[in-house]
Amino acid sequence: MSAAVRYAVYFVPARHGALYRFGATTLGYDCYTGDEVPSWPALASIPMDWIELTREPRSYGFHATLKAPFRLREDCNEADLVAEFRRFLAAPRDIPTITPSIEVLEEFIAIVPQRRNPDLEALAAAGVRTFDHFRAPMTAQERARRLHSKLSDHQLENIERWGYPYVFEDFRFHMTLTGRIPHGQQAAIRSFLQQQFSASDNEHPIPIDGIALLRQQDRNARFRVICHALEAECVSKS
Repeated sequence: MSAAVRYAVYFVPARHGALYRFGATTLGYDCYTGDEVPSWPALASIPMDWIELTREPRSYGFHATLKAPFRLREDCNEADLVAEFRRFLAAPRDIPTITPSIEVLEEFIAIVPQRRNPDLEALAAAGVRTFDHFRAPMTAQERARRLHSKLSDHQLENIERWGYPYVFEDFRFHMTLTGRIPHGQQAAIRSFLQQQFSASDNEHPIPIDGIALLRQQDRNARFRVICHALEAECVSKS
C-alpha cells in the first residue's frame, strides 16, 4: 500500500436515503461509487460557480468526521485497519440521534445538530482513540496544513497528540456542504440550501448509524467508502 494512501472514519448516511441524496447532489459526488453527481443548476440569486464553491469538500464526500484522515503506520496494513473497524462497529453503544440545522460555521455552510449530544460526542471520542494506533506521524506538510491563526492553544496541542485540532471537547459534529464563502453571500446560499433541504424531506431527526471507513488513494483522488456499518460486507475499491 502506497504511503500516500489515507484513510478516515466518517459518518456517511445510507446511500439510498434522502439525506445522502441531498448531500451528494450538493457536493456533486457520490463517495460510495466514486461517480460525479449532477448538482444544483446555476442560480441568478447566487453569483458564484457552484462547482467551484463545493470543490474542496467534494474530495471528501458527504460526511461528518469521526476520525480525521490519516496515513497508516509502516507496521500496519489495510486488513488490520478493516478488522479494527469491524470490532469498532460491533461494540455495544447507543445510537446517537441529532435534530439537524443548516448553519454557517466560520466561512462555510454545514448541517449541524441543534444541540450537543453526549452520546454523539462519546462516539467521536471513541473513534479518535481507537484508530489513532494506526495513524502514522504527521509530516511537516501535514502539520502545516492543519495550522492556522484561529486555533486555540488546546487545539494546537490536539494536533500534536491526535493529528487533528477538533477532538474531544473541541469536537463539533458537522456535515460540510460548501467551501469558504464571502461574508456577503453566506445568507443567500444558506437560504437556498435550507430550501433544498426542506424540499428533500430531511427535516427530521437523523440517527448517526452510518459509520464508514473510507480510503483516498493519493492526494489527487477523492475519498471512497470501503466499509460501512449499514452494508453487509467491506469491499476493496481501487
